[in-house]
Amino acid sequence: MGKGVLFVISAPSGAGKSTLIDRIRPMFPDMLYSVSCTTRARRGEEKEGVHYYFLDRDRFSTMAANGGFLEWKEVHGNLYGTPAAPVKRALASGRRMILDIDVQGAQEVFGKVPECVGIFVTAPDMKTLEQRLRRRGTDSEESIRTRLENAEHEIRFAQLFDHLIVNDDLDRSVADLAGIIEKESE
Repeated sequence: MGKGVLFVISAPSGAGKSTLIDRIRPMFPDMLYSVSCTTRARRGEEKEGVHYYFLDRDRFSTMAANGGFLEWKEVHGNLYGTPAAPVKRALASGRRMILDIDVQGAQEVFGKVPECVGIFVTAPDMKTLEQRLRRRGTDSEESIRTRLENAEHEIRFAQLFDHLIVNDDLDRSVADLAGIIEKESE
């Protein structure tokens, strides 16, 4: 068994991070995926332990107070956090794990798990990012503007990551991500 490695993947909205992760997971069936905790209500077909761990505010706050999260924050009135125990177990047992997280959360994880591998995914330019957000058809105009403003801020932190993937060609970006995972797992 190889060494345990935590891959911390961040990107601005619309860069294609979730698509890359969805494509890479079948290529590395032994790699674990970190499932976040949230206090928000379950939506649609979301499943406990697959999409999120759904916690009430008291349980979440207790976990946070006891150091149960690698990172956590409040977003739009709901709490979100990365549980520390599954990550610690994966690394201790020599497993690889992917953590899909925003830039602020990644910075916190870098401080707590300095041996992790940071991978920043971005679009080739802001125009492409905007086109992708509009094509998704899931965001209001205000939300798109906010996401683009956030993206400009997040991109400034790309240099804090070990690797940069410019997602201008999906197949090449998947191959790049697979190559990083293979190289960093040696």
